[in-house]
Amino acid sequence: MTNLFTRIKNVVMADLHETLDHKENKNPIALLNQYLRQSEQETEKVRKLVERQYKLKEEFTKEYHHALELAEKRKYQAEIASKAGETELYQFTASEHQQYTERAERLKASLEQVNGQLAELESKYEEMKHKLKDMQLRRMELMGRENVTRANQRINQVLESDNCSNKSYSRFKEIENYLDRLEHQVNSSYYRSTIDARIAELEKNTKVEESKSI
Repeated sequence: MTNLFTRIKNVVMADLHETLDHKENKNPIALLNQYLRQSEQETEKVRKLVERQYKLKEEFTKEYHHALELAEKRKYQAEIASKAGETELYQFTASEHQQYTERAERLKASLEQVNGQLAELESKYEEMKHKLKDMQLRRMELMGRENVTRANQRINQVLESDNCSNKSYSRFKEIENYLDRLEHQVNSSYYRSTIDARIAELEKNTKVEESKSI
């Protein structure tokens, strides 16, 4: 049975790795974005843990100071009861003083432990944030290089392709041919209109000169 479960696990893991490899080959940036989103989620979880640790520190600090205050209060009350000869009251307040003192010591140790854990969590959290930021910057650099590579490939394909069946290249050639025809038509029309105007002007001047000579 164990061997069967092991084989099933291996098959599932193999399929998973094959799927990831396929996604990586098809769109590596998309897979990188997925990894970064997971890293961002993990970093956010650590941030919440740090916040919880801060709240825990506040609670321990509050309880520690409260225990100290009660210990001092019971100590003072025990001294008053002792001086007044109130044995029963003295025993009660002295016992309370002992209990609050022990509680304060225990809370102090817990508070020191919490502070140490908090410092460690903060350090790891800051390290995670720096690593996440570095990965995001590296992603931007990779995306920039990928964009340039794809743009260059597209440009080379359009401008340097000898295959006229290429749609983009054919479109450029079609536009160039149309511009050539349009330019020829405009130039011809301009030239004809200019000639007509010049001939009309010459004809007018000729008639003027002939009328003067009569």
